[in-house]
Formats: sequence, C-alpha cells, structure tokens
Amino acid sequence: MTLLQIIVLAVVQGITEFLPISSSGHLILVPWLTNWPDQGLLMDVGVHVGTLAAVMLYFRADVARMIGAFWHMITFKKDVNQPDKRLMIAIVLSTIPVVLIGGLASKMGWTDVWRNMEVIGWTSIIFGLLLYVLDHKSSVTRKISDLRYGHAMIIGLAQVLAIIPGTSRSGITMTAARGLGFSRTEAARFSMLMSIPTILAAGSLEGLTLIKSGNMTLGIDIFLGAGLSFLTALLAIAGLMKWLQKSTMTPFVIYRVILGIALLTLVYSANII
Repeated sequence: MTLLQIIVLAVVQGITEFLPISSSGHLILVPWLTNWPDQGLLMDVGVHVGTLAAVMLYFRADVARMIGAFWHMITFKKDVNQPDKRLMIAIVLSTIPVVLIGGLASKMGWTDVWRNMEVIGWTSIIFGLLLYVLDHKSSVTRKISDLRYGHAMIIGLAQVLAIIPGTSRSGITMTAARGLGFSRTEAARFSMLMSIPTILAAGSLEGLTLIKSGNMTLGIDIFLGAGLSFLTALLAIAGLMKWLQKSTMTPFVIYRVILGIALLTLVYSANII
C-alpha cells in the first residue's frame, strides 16, 4: 500500500465511523473512486483498533464506571452502582441483535450482495431523511439515566440495519434514540458507547479470519493506519459532541442526500448509456 492510500483509508475510517454518514459506505467508495486495490483484512483490523481506542479514550469515565459495575457484579459485591450497572447491561443487550444477525448475514454472503453504489445511494437518502424527521419531530425528555432495557433493545434492533452499507451504524442508532425522546448529545453518547462492543466483535471476527489465513505479518503500514484512524476518530467524536450541544443533525442529512443523489445519478446514467 502507498502512503497516500494508508492516509486516505485511515482518515476516512476515523471520520466516518462515528458521524452519521456511514463508514462502510465510504470505505466501499474509496477504491471505486481511486481505482486502488482492496486494502486487505489486516488494514481493516488496524483502523478498527484505532477507532476503538479513540471512543474508549473519549468516554473513558463511562467505560471505567461500567467496568467497575461489571467487576462488582461478578465478585458479588453489594455496593454496585445501579445506574452504571443498568447502562452496562443496556449496552450488552443492544449489541446482541447485530452480533447474531450480522454474523448470519456475513455467513450467508448477504453483505457482499449489498456492497454496490446503488444500495449505498438509496440507503444514504432514505435513512438520512428518516434521521431528519425524527431529529426535528421528537421530543427531548430523556437522558442516559432514563434509559431502560426496552429502549436498548429497540436501538439495538435498529443497529441491525447498519449491516446494509450506506445506512450508518451511528446514524441509525442516533435516529432510533432520537425517536425514543433522547436528546441529541445523549443519543450520540449512547450510540458511541454501543460502538465499543460492536467494533470489538467485528475486529475479533476479522482477527480470527486472519489467524486462520496465517497472514499475520505486521508492518509500519498497520501501525500508521491505526494511529491516524485513532487521531481522526478522536477529533470527529469531540467535534460531533460539541456540535450537537447547540445544533441539529441537518448538515449530515444534507450531505447524505447529496451523496445519495450523486451516486444514483452515476449508476442510472451509466445504465442508460
């Protein structure tokens, strides 16, 4: 891989992983637009490690409290902080649907069928508009402390739709949370906390595939990709959280609609020609 390819892939992954615009969709588009070869599974693992480290660092206080609650539970201590325990269990519950259904979709080869510009174009527009509607029409009455297990399961089921490229894992989970009445910052916060076990599960699956293939040679490319994705993801998370304190999701919706229209125009004009 060239230095430019590593930089572009790492930056795209870092920025798009947590913004509601679909990282998988953009990573599919990069080789199509640049005519670059596929970056390979090892680089995928590297950039995922970088984004995982970024979200865990930014939300380190939440992560530490959930780990503490988990430790108290397995050691049968009575002084478990109930809100921390409830949040930890909610994160686990919200992850189960995407792990089960996502694993099935990958095994059946469905994800390969959906990896095309037409699908990305339509999902960008449809789920972008859904985000706009729920972001503007939903009441803001709930915080993370109000989260119940039923809410977590609904958001977790919504996350399953992110198996389809262009949907956006962060976008659809924020959409569901806004629909349930959570504020923009709280919706984003829960979405990003949900990403920790999801990215960990996806990275572990990719890692197992690598181990089976025997292709585990680590080079400077992987460390550079992980480092760049970490830095850009950290900046993207901080920027998004600051933006949502005072503004709406509309800029991301506009971007998604423009991107979707552009992709569909390319697809259908090519079919006509």
